[in-house]
Amino acid sequence: MTDTPRHGATPGPARRTGRWAAGALAGLISAAAALGAAELAAGLIGPASSPVVAVGNAAIPLTPEPVKAFAIRTFGEDDKIALVVGTLVVIACYAALVGLVGLRSRLLGAAGVALFGLVGFVAAATRPAGSLLDGVPSVVGAVVGIAVLGALLGTLSRRAVAGHDDAEPGAVPAPAAGTTQADRADDGLLGRLREALASGDRGGTAVDRRAFLVSGGVALGAAAVAGGGGRLLQRRFAVAGARSELALPVPSSPAPALPAGADLAERIPGLTPLFTANRDFYRVDTALTVPQLSPSDYTLRLTGMFDSPRSFTLAELYDRDDLIERDITLTCVSNEVGGKLAGTARWVGVPLGALLREAGVQSGSDQLVCRSSDGMTIGTPTRSALEVEDAMLAIGMNGEPLPVAHGFPVRMLVPGLYGYVSACKWLTGIDASTYDAFDAYWTERDWAVDGPIKVFARIDTPAPLRQLPAGRHPVAGVAWAQTRGIARVEVRVDDEDFVDAELSPEVDADLWRQWVLPVELTPGQHQLTVRATDRAGTVQTDQRVPPFPAGASGWHSIRVIAT
Repeated sequence: MTDTPRHGATPGPARRTGRWAAGALAGLISAAAALGAAELAAGLIGPASSPVVAVGNAAIPLTPEPVKAFAIRTFGEDDKIALVVGTLVVIACYAALVGLVGLRSRLLGAAGVALFGLVGFVAAATRPAGSLLDGVPSVVGAVVGIAVLGALLGTLSRRAVAGHDDAEPGAVPAPAAGTTQADRADDGLLGRLREALASGDRGGTAVDRRAFLVSGGVALGAAAVAGGGGRLLQRRFAVAGARSELALPVPSSPAPALPAGADLAERIPGLTPLFTANRDFYRVDTALTVPQLSPSDYTLRLTGMFDSPRSFTLAELYDRDDLIERDITLTCVSNEVGGKLAGTARWVGVPLGALLREAGVQSGSDQLVCRSSDGMTIGTPTRSALEVEDAMLAIGMNGEPLPVAHGFPVRMLVPGLYGYVSACKWLTGIDASTYDAFDAYWTERDWAVDGPIKVFARIDTPAPLRQLPAGRHPVAGVAWAQTRGIARVEVRVDDEDFVDAELSPEVDADLWRQWVLPVELTPGQHQLTVRATDRAGTVQTDQRVPPFPAGASGWHSIRVIAT
């Protein structure tokens, strides 16, 4: 004897699964609608007010250093994209859970959406450069999300077909007369939803599938339009047009002329060029959206322990008669042994030491707290800023105004120090202070205070594990030791003695040097190792240490196969 479903009985597993799937989908659609509406509102207020950006920016300081190091090591300059994608995945999982909760209680579902809006509001309004206005997009998104979730959940508690109020909860209404086979057939998830959800929740009601699909489709379409419109509106905050109208001033102290044949990359394929193109220059910072500072509104403020604190407009910095032009290699402290987080450019800027002395920086100051427009703080040793000859407030890079992604309109550069203590981008303030009085962003996270760059050499060619025909091949790369300069680079094949490599002409101690050594490779696998020595006599150590907390060290070695 076969049991038949009783009135009010719990639906079968397939129907429960289908209903849960519909609830989770309702949550996802409501999240998409919320984010679309929020992006539209952010188009009126500013890109940084977007909930995704605000929450992502808030998550960065809370991320453990090993996780940050893994992200940079794994994703490189795409770490911010990875963070945004990760944030969206978390939002999607949360939204699906909210949809499931909403099946049992619409009030709790609405509360879940409201909680998401509250998190976005707090993250946007409390960021260092934020205000209460920046939290508005999160509020708008939450309101829209609650409305869409309520509408979609409502379709999951209505009868699908008029005239079937007396039908058994477990019965699927028969198709209307004239319905074709094509009308009855559904594909994929929609088909399973039809089979599983056409009847029965525990209250004895049926799902209005058509209303659910129509409402969900409308909500997704509106979300796409709103989100796309918001992204377009956010472009009006871009300063690329204003930057392109600026003419980089001619420095009174130009960079030294390069000798003939200075760039070995012109004759050695695979070798890093002497200068890095702006589009290829590495970028490591915590800004999910690149700050957009209007040149006409820009102000740099000197505050704190100065005899004469003052402010500078961008025009005043451009008009100074002591501008310098220098070739300087920058290095990120996160650079691993053999890593690519280093680059060279020809920079134009205001001598930092001269500017500080004009304002009368006081002798008691041992730290300059450099403030970025996005709230980042970089702690720079005052002594280095005063004594390093080519330290500057850079306004130009490789013959043009600073690219927006690299700090436009002004950034700091102090050769010989890793970027986390010397290269504040989107610079808006310098506060003369002390290390006892203030912990900057990175030192607060236990990175070393002063951050001097270590002597370093890297093999660019041949590539690791590359197969080469047996015979003579050039081994080449770059080496750097800013402020000291590179005196020697040596290469070792397997366990043989180190042999001196040829160096590119020395131009400036702050500029890396290329090197090359032709080696004879016999058939088989070979290990190639490089080390450098700076002009102070410091030999690159073979002791391997990770970047945290004061920069990586160790010889760079690769293996190649000669056939």
